Amino acid sequence: MYRDNNCGELNIKNVGQEVNLAGWVQKIRNLGSMVFIDLRDQFGITQIVVSADNKSIDKSVLNNIVTECVIGVKGTVIERSNKNPKMPTGEIEIDAKEIKILGKCKNVLPFEINSEKAGEVKEDLRLEYRFLDLRNDKLHKTILLRSEIMKTLRKKMDELGFTEIQTPILANSSPEGARDYLVPSRLHPGEFYALPQAPQQFKQLLMVSGFDKYYQIAPCFRDEDPRADRAPGEFYQLDFEMSFAEQEDVLKVLAEIFTTVFKTHTNWKVDEAPFKRIPYLEAMEKYGSDKPDLRNPLIIQDVTKIFENVDFNAFKGKVVKAIVVENGASQGRKFFDSMTEFAVQEVGAKGLAWLKVDEENNVSGGIAKFITEEVQKALEEQIGMKKNSAVFFMADEKLEQVQKIAGAIRIELGNRLDLLEKNVYRLCYIVDFPMYELSDEGKIDFNHNPFSMPQGGMEALLTKNPLDILAYQYDVVCNGYEVASGAVRNHDPELMVKAFEIAGYTEEEVETRFGALYNAFQYGTPPHAGAAPGLDRMVMLVADSKNIREVIAFPKNKKARDLLMRAPSKVKEEQLKDVHIKIVEEN
Repeated sequence: MYRDNNCGELNIKNVGQEVNLAGWVQKIRNLGSMVFIDLRDQFGITQIVVSADNKSIDKSVLNNIVTECVIGVKGTVIERSNKNPKMPTGEIEIDAKEIKILGKCKNVLPFEINSEKAGEVKEDLRLEYRFLDLRNDKLHKTILLRSEIMKTLRKKMDELGFTEIQTPILANSSPEGARDYLVPSRLHPGEFYALPQAPQQFKQLLMVSGFDKYYQIAPCFRDEDPRADRAPGEFYQLDFEMSFAEQEDVLKVLAEIFTTVFKTHTNWKVDEAPFKRIPYLEAMEKYGSDKPDLRNPLIIQDVTKIFENVDFNAFKGKVVKAIVVENGASQGRKFFDSMTEFAVQEVGAKGLAWLKVDEENNVSGGIAKFITEEVQKALEEQIGMKKNSAVFFMADEKLEQVQKIAGAIRIELGNRLDLLEKNVYRLCYIVDFPMYELSDEGKIDFNHNPFSMPQGGMEALLTKNPLDILAYQYDVVCNGYEVASGAVRNHDPELMVKAFEIAGYTEEEVETRFGALYNAFQYGTPPHAGAAPGLDRMVMLVADSKNIREVIAFPKNKKARDLLMRAPSKVKEEQLKDVHIKIVEEN
């Protein structure tokens, strides 16, 4: 064996023992009379000491030891004269009797791995040498944390009576709201598999098959643009489905999952179930987002009627929203100007109106001259404007646009003014999503999940304006991140056909594209519902990371490239011929 102990477990009780350790050299300190080596493995660091008069160790071996090479050490545990109380092994060190180099390392590293400068290294360089980057203590612990969270999730799902079942990776194309990754078929020329955006159809088919509760930690593939909170290409989710279940049943399971994970793996305060329930339209109205950060106390309020008779062209004929910031009047002009710059340059607003109220209740600021006594009184009574407060106003012809602008301003104010609660997980359910929305081309399209049950059933589909139909769809939001999404499924084939017909699909298209579900629903389908908490975002929140790439072992970069494995890459002509593909170069 290369080792009998790991580098994190030896202590004062082991003094006098002969031990065998192996690991990476974290640091070397040559003091002439003594050489000290910090030996690191996944479990910790142990100090190795080699005295100058040590005849058992080949000096050429010692001279060839460099940082990050791998060595094996045999020696005796002795008590340290200069103890380090910050380390679990800080009371002892190893008096080396034998050292072997097990894995050589280049003298010059691309970057320092475990130093204060590690965070300054360009991300693309870190990703190119990800195998080195993963040796960084913080990142290494995050990946281990991810493993522990997955164990917790599996244990909880088993306790709740769910059965783990794997679904296919090579599947069919499905309208999940993003572009598919297509895989050409060698055996069937001109035909393609699609990597699943989610196991949606398969898990519904499992319910038709008589399985009561299914789950898996499923890989999902979507050709989406990367963001700080969204990994490009692929991500993992805890996918689950329940037979004979309604919305309330799923929400209870979601509460169990999140409270268990957060309470098990952090010491932050966690909201108790049942979580706050916010209808989608209310979320957009009060927070300007369907993933509101409830740590932020600021609320968006409508002031359109207050200003409808005010002679201010920027507000005329527009929807006007306001955000009151208590004690915001203490901010200087530079703050308000920078917020206006943010609104215009970062959010796409045409401007940002504001005013502030002093201790004598006098109004000043950008639009103060338009604030009559009547308007000031209305603002005080209706939105809570008071002494020492500041108020920001957003206006636009379109409700959706002004909500978006106000939502971004709310987030920015919360961050700049340090208003967010610390060390807490604020969770809520977003419910009652619209079933449909208008696409960019002005056509009726699914808003969220096309397989959801419309509230009101067939009657709603036949009698209501499609844009007024709500669905049994729900999200879980934590600290401004959507961390789970789900729905009660539309298990009635007639309802399914009608729902897709409204979105522009014929029954023939439904049969062709979703033939398995359409056919299966003809043979006795139980009512069913489910959801899918996002594993990557869950780990990101527990690790208190701002970048989702920091919780994934081998992520793609911001341009969706794997710099370590150099993917995507060109392939040989023979490989293209095998799958009946020809590359047409653009002129």
